[in-house]
Amino acid sequence: MRKLGLSIYPEKSSKEEIMSYLEKGKHYGFSRIFSCLISVTKSPEEIKQEFLETNRFAKSLGYEVIVDVSPRVFKELGISYNDLTFFHEIEADGIRLDQGFTGLEESLMTFNPFDLKIEVNMSNNTHTIDTIMDYQPNTANLIACHNFYPHIYSGLSEEHFLSCTERFKKHGLRTAAFITSQVEGSFGPWPVTDGLPTLEVHRDKPMAAQAKHLIALGGIDDIIISNCYPSAKEMESVAKMRLDMVSFLVELREDIPEIMRKIVLEEMHFNRGDVSGNYLRSTQSRVKYKGENFELFHAPEMIRRGDVIIESSLYGHYAGELQIALADMKNSGKSNVVGHIEESEHFVLDAIKPWQKFNFVEK
Repeated sequence: MRKLGLSIYPEKSSKEEIMSYLEKGKHYGFSRIFSCLISVTKSPEEIKQEFLETNRFAKSLGYEVIVDVSPRVFKELGISYNDLTFFHEIEADGIRLDQGFTGLEESLMTFNPFDLKIEVNMSNNTHTIDTIMDYQPNTANLIACHNFYPHIYSGLSEEHFLSCTERFKKHGLRTAAFITSQVEGSFGPWPVTDGLPTLEVHRDKPMAAQAKHLIALGGIDDIIISNCYPSAKEMESVAKMRLDMVSFLVELREDIPEIMRKIVLEEMHFNRGDVSGNYLRSTQSRVKYKGENFELFHAPEMIRRGDVIIESSLYGHYAGELQIALADMKNSGKSNVVGHIEESEHFVLDAIKPWQKFNFVEK
């Protein structure tokens, strides 16, 4: 099951702010936490006290807590990869290695006596994970998570993201990536506040659209909000969506016939395997409703990218087929435009693969 996650930065928020945020997250169904230790500069004793209190509260709400660390943090806190007692004592469920070791150390850490998860950085397309696997880790305790990128234009390209993700998924590892809130003044661990996405294309997109894009791309199990603090509306938009398929937000025409409304909103759709460059084609409705009369009621001269189409009976055996336009094109005069997908989600259309399932939620 795909999980939703939150990020917390104890050095930048009060204990009360964090606990309130975690309670709100529980209400919306969030269940894992990214907690950053890399940017903390306090003494080991202070860190242990503060993180223990926060982590204990988070776990009482049912969260899984992963703490972000690096070899530098290990050195400064006097921690060895052979002894992860410190993280057990602050009641973390695992540690994320922002920077790794040689592969052998990561493998050994997965056999720690506290059953801590070891999460590796999956945004570098190198053989690091293959090397770790060569050292025969305990894969039950090995997971992976992409980076986030606070500097504008520095996020991952889609091509690189997919290549990295595939490298990790071929080993059957659980994966995660970050989406970013658009609330002005939201922050992460560093002074730069241009957003905190994993993918650069997400930087200025609504949070729900980012999450839908990750679902469409595939390969990512858990979706984590990277910055503090998202609005309640943003959290709700992600929490209420289906996490097993893309649910496009659609504005339907008020005069849409009831049978067409039912096809759009009540059927599960999938893109045909013999894909078109002009449409996403969902054809099961024309089979299910064969023999029904699909009147021509709204056939504008031009079809626009993002338009939702249901073919009229003038198209013979295509009658009742649902399509989503991928490009602007001239209407044959037989195609009903019944609605339009939210503009901010148009980029998600390009990620839908052959046979991939999707549905619609009315705006």
